[in-house]
Amino acid sequence: MAVAVRGSRGGGALGIGGLSFRSFFSYRIFVSAMFSLLFIATLSVLLTTNPSTPQHDSTLPTTGNAYVHRTFLALKSDPLKTKLDLIHKQASDHITLVNAYAAYARKLKLEISRQLRMFDDLALTFSDLQMKPTYRASLFESDGPVDEDILRQFEKEVKDRVKTARLMIAEAKENYDNQLKIQKLKDTIFAVNELLIKAKKNGASASLISAKSIPKSLHCLAMRLVEERISHPEKYREEVSKPEFEDPSLYHYAIFSDNVIAVSVVVRSVVKNAQEPWKHVFHVVTDRMNLAAMKVWFKMRPVEGGAHVEVKAVEDYTFLNSSYVPVLRQFESSKLQRSYFESQAENATKEANNMKFGNPKYESMLSHLRFYLPEIYPKLHKILYLDDDVVVQKDLTALWKIDLDGKVNGAVETCFGSFHRFSRYLNFSHPLIRERFNPKACAWAYGMNIFDLDAWRFEKCTEQYHNWQNFNEERTLWKSGTLPPGLITFYSTTKSLDKSWHVLGLGYNPSISMDEINNAAVIHYNGNMKPWLDIAMNQYKNLWTKYVDNDMEFVQMCNFGL
Repeated sequence: MAVAVRGSRGGGALGIGGLSFRSFFSYRIFVSAMFSLLFIATLSVLLTTNPSTPQHDSTLPTTGNAYVHRTFLALKSDPLKTKLDLIHKQASDHITLVNAYAAYARKLKLEISRQLRMFDDLALTFSDLQMKPTYRASLFESDGPVDEDILRQFEKEVKDRVKTARLMIAEAKENYDNQLKIQKLKDTIFAVNELLIKAKKNGASASLISAKSIPKSLHCLAMRLVEERISHPEKYREEVSKPEFEDPSLYHYAIFSDNVIAVSVVVRSVVKNAQEPWKHVFHVVTDRMNLAAMKVWFKMRPVEGGAHVEVKAVEDYTFLNSSYVPVLRQFESSKLQRSYFESQAENATKEANNMKFGNPKYESMLSHLRFYLPEIYPKLHKILYLDDDVVVQKDLTALWKIDLDGKVNGAVETCFGSFHRFSRYLNFSHPLIRERFNPKACAWAYGMNIFDLDAWRFEKCTEQYHNWQNFNEERTLWKSGTLPPGLITFYSTTKSLDKSWHVLGLGYNPSISMDEINNAAVIHYNGNMKPWLDIAMNQYKNLWTKYVDNDMEFVQMCNFGL
């Protein structure tokens, strides 16, 4: 009995636990089934709903349930409509881009009316294309399937216009893109500057070649004069030296040149403007090759007014040899010759004003003869040095009356502002130059210089010149020429003259005032455009040609073209 009761109790408990487990399991199944049915119902609704707006409309919602809605629509839509959407979007993007470039062009007020009109026309054709009745009815307003042939035609027209738009934008981009415009401008400026530098170099080189070469007419004149000397030797016998050549009471001039016609113009211009021409003595020194021609000229065409002319060759002064003259010794050295050609190459890259230092005229004994005036003319007290490219327009005798205050050299200064200072001619990085000279000291000009030969001898200027030439054997103090050693030699012994005595620049400067030229006692054709060359400046040439002796038969025969 007792056993039966215990058994029934135990069996009852087991029955109750099994019933609870089954109830929980049935509840889980019920909930899952309900969620599945709800999901299927929702999906069915979404798939069966028909959209009320065209799929190419850019105003479709893009958030929340609408995004899901659109996604499911895309899954079930016509592929041709998707392609239409892409074509429509591509056209709209290019319309926006074309309008942006057109608006920017209007803002800049660029003078590109043709291009601006093309932009406007292109934007209009894009809009007109979508408004065509065929496309609008079949592609944009129809709820039915898209006609593939019409879509293909529409795509072709859109692509043609897109291609045109891209070409126009690529062409116009450089005009509207600031960075590209700036870079293009920089490139243009750089290219033009390179061309300008090249043109300057070529022009300077051509000018130097013209200045160095002997014109055909000048060569003809020298040959004719030498021929005359050979044909009639009895007319041109050596004459005894005149006492006037050593008379210190007269007005003496030194002219060192190998150019016959140039020397004749200098002498003729002095005499024609002199009040007492018979008191003027000209000492002409040339090289041996031109000595005969120079003598025949002044024999055939005696100087007017009783003026005196002495013609000699530099070789006649035997003391001027390499053992005494440093520059002659340097001329003979291979090192200097190499330095000369290197200097020519260097000057070829510089401005035209520096090109003259490549001219061998400035590296000849005839040019350096000016540093030996007291020894060449030992009995004279004063002498006026004239270059062969000057023209005298007034009587110069007042120069001998100027008190030089014990100075050696009377010259016109050429500096103005920072130009033509010592720093332009000398190497101030060298200690010898830096310690002894002021880089801002004013330079003066050769071409018309009154020299006090007694003061020269007292100051021993020729010895100073020799010392500096020896220091400069390696061309480290100055490159070449005669002005730098002149500036050094006469550094503290030069007296400045009034600028009206000597006006320079007629051989390179086209903007000299005619009033300044007319008031000048001496005008100087320094530079490469000498008045006897074809490259001479026409506005100044007649000031020189009026003193050419055109009645001389050889001048006419050689066709100087004056």
